[in-house]
Amino acid sequence: MINSQSVDEIIIAEWIVPVIPRNVVLEDHALVVKNGVIHDLLQKEEALQKYSGQITDLKNHLLIPGLINTHTHAPMSLLKGYADDLPLMEWLNNHIWPAEGKHICDEFISDGADIAFAEMIKSGTTCINDMYFFPELVAKRAINCGMRATVGLIVIDFPSAYANDADNYIAKGLDLHKELQDCALVKTAFAPHAPYTVSAKPLEKIVLLADDLDLKIHMHLHETSDEVKQFVKQHGQRPISKMKELGVFSSRLNAVHMTQLNNEEIDLVADHKVNVIHCPESNLKLASGFAPAAELISAGVNLSLGTDGSASNNDLDLLGEAKTAALIAKGRSLNAETVPAATALEMATINGARTLGIDKITGSLEIGKQADVVAINMSSINKKPVYNPVSQLIYCSNHDITTVWINGRKLLDNRQLTTLDETELSDKAMYWQKRISSDF
Repeated sequence: MINSQSVDEIIIAEWIVPVIPRNVVLEDHALVVKNGVIHDLLQKEEALQKYSGQITDLKNHLLIPGLINTHTHAPMSLLKGYADDLPLMEWLNNHIWPAEGKHICDEFISDGADIAFAEMIKSGTTCINDMYFFPELVAKRAINCGMRATVGLIVIDFPSAYANDADNYIAKGLDLHKELQDCALVKTAFAPHAPYTVSAKPLEKIVLLADDLDLKIHMHLHETSDEVKQFVKQHGQRPISKMKELGVFSSRLNAVHMTQLNNEEIDLVADHKVNVIHCPESNLKLASGFAPAAELISAGVNLSLGTDGSASNNDLDLLGEAKTAALIAKGRSLNAETVPAATALEMATINGARTLGIDKITGSLEIGKQADVVAINMSSINKKPVYNPVSQLIYCSNHDITTVWINGRKLLDNRQLTTLDETELSDKAMYWQKRISSDF
């Protein structure tokens, strides 16, 4: 087209849900991408007149922002299905932690992370918030495949293959933060594991460092009733009360699980602008309880979604998590209007970006944001008829995700991974299955 503006790609879809503005479904529109950024969003005919570039015409497709999984343990994909159907502390103490202690090494971390990234990209996730040992290796694998990530600077009191004590964990984390300061794809956050594994002194140090470096604090909190009871027995107060006393409770805190909350604590979460990360399927599988999603949302809390690790889920499908979150909220509240489909999608996208402090660059399809985009084929029989594409997206299963872009780069093209070799990763999974199975 004469006098048209050159761009990298013009993505045309039957429906585009930008998430911001809320409750908007655009029909027969185009998303224009230039230099990895959303350059324009406009009617298809106008886009074809105004711009020239690669045209990707996705008939019967829905475009949404890339999904943001705000709680993962990516390398634990190698423990998927290992020691299932056990309560949390038995599962951790007698199975997961011993297996990790025996097998964790550079190869375990790298292979597990790659397998997790492959699964997440194929299910529409473009950004993760990870917590695991050797975060520098997870960061390296994310950069290698093009995944957006926040890696947790893990801290626990006891020694592991990664570090000797809390001070050693913090020192290694600070080195990694410095190394990644200028990285566009991968950011850092402090990741003290939980109140029962990190004592007061390192937590106070983390609060000071987080304030100084402007970092988030990613932490398991109030995951089970037994955890809370044991903490009260040892410290004479509930974990949230102790975290508030230590200065952890603030808008920097991304609190994971939060299944055991009373009304006073919900108000405290809202007053301190704490972000809550809801992992409904992991909580169901480990019989940990239910995060009070409806009450948190009503109180004005930013609520995002996480899958947790593969060992306690057992998948990393965030759209599946959104469906489960919506259904549980309706069932608990006895109100079918609780967590409608559009809210569930917000929890999986823009709310996740707000949790990680990256909502100015991703989480919605807005001009100027990075082109983190997911295309879903809506033509399969399980999604027909399509009265409301957002409802079908959240409540129908077997999502047919065909294309995924991160920073305007296709990481999934016509259902095929472009930066990871699925066959090679399957072979690596089989290798680890045989190696870990020898423990039985």
